[in-house]
Amino acid sequence: MSSGPFDATGPDRIRQLFDAHLDAGLHHGAQLAVYDGDELVLDLAGGVTGSDGAETTPHQRHLLFSCTKPYAGVCLHHLRDRGLVDYDDPVVDHWPAFDRGDDRKAEVTVGHVLSHRAGLPTTGFEARPDEWADWDAAVTAMEDATLSFAPGETAAYHALSYGFLVGELVRRLSGTPIDTYAHEHVFEPLGMTETTIGLPDGVSADAVATLVGFEPYDSCRASGAGLDTGTKDAAALFNRESIQRAVVPASTGIGTARDMARFYACLVNGGEFDGVRVLSEETVAAATSPQIAVDHDATLGVPRRYALGFECAGSVWDKYGTLSPRSTFGHGGLGSIVGWGDPDGLAMAYVTNGVRDEFEHGTRASTMADAVRTVFG
Repeated sequence: MSSGPFDATGPDRIRQLFDAHLDAGLHHGAQLAVYDGDELVLDLAGGVTGSDGAETTPHQRHLLFSCTKPYAGVCLHHLRDRGLVDYDDPVVDHWPAFDRGDDRKAEVTVGHVLSHRAGLPTTGFEARPDEWADWDAAVTAMEDATLSFAPGETAAYHALSYGFLVGELVRRLSGTPIDTYAHEHVFEPLGMTETTIGLPDGVSADAVATLVGFEPYDSCRASGAGLDTGTKDAAALFNRESIQRAVVPASTGIGTARDMARFYACLVNGGEFDGVRVLSEETVAAATSPQIAVDHDATLGVPRRYALGFECAGSVWDKYGTLSPRSTFGHGGLGSIVGWGDPDGLAMAYVTNGVRDEFEHGTRASTMADAVRTVFG
């Protein structure tokens, strides 16, 4: 006879917690995938694709918000392995017009961009979502922008500008748009068959789970910091087909938890997975090593530890659980999603369609991370 709501052991205990989050109404649908080394040890899906949606399956695509950022960053790391760029390179060496709006931008390096130290947390383009699909307009906005901080001075989360800066660097270095580059050099080699940056023309918008914004019950800071919008407005904006189809390398990744966990499993294994090498071990080590730690991110107002394209554990505001070692690296997506990897071999992705206040999101993500580490750690 059952003795309580969490009486199971092993993976079944994680399933109980996964179902409890659904039963509590934290989101309508979710996926949870965990790799231990190269083995997929957990692959859960439950709930529905929206408030009136169909059953969520492991193949259900979701809007990934800022969990897209590591996918974009790894494209630059891949180009570094090809000898086409280095982290200390000034951006203007590869993008000469970048400093047009502010000659101080000549000091911004590729490493500054990847670690949110470029000094361009906002550019004005964030407030023009109808233009996000216009790559030329995005590039012009980045070139015209003026710095909020001196390059390298501090960390200030670049909610959208990160993606356009990284994406244009990838395009200029490779001659290939970043969505295509990511597909050819990251997603396809790793078998991430359900992941793209932007929803491709050949895939129906109905294939993406509907985002639902929930009212916050508690808050440590203003909701929506970085995008200047609440959960309901964010859900409405990113439910628009025109936004989902736009290539916004900071926030319009489309994919599944299974694919995301596989991505982190590759990095945990030094850049190789299932016989396919995506990055060199040296580049993975550099990409996931902390570059700056701040007590007050100038955009988010909370502690942050940034690597090159990833966030690192070790602050009270990360979403990797109370048991996470400081070597954990990953990224969260606005109020709904998190993915991470540990050098000891674990990789996890928790993907939901419920956009909650960051405090609530952090609580559910960390609780799930602790459950995973308790069982598989």
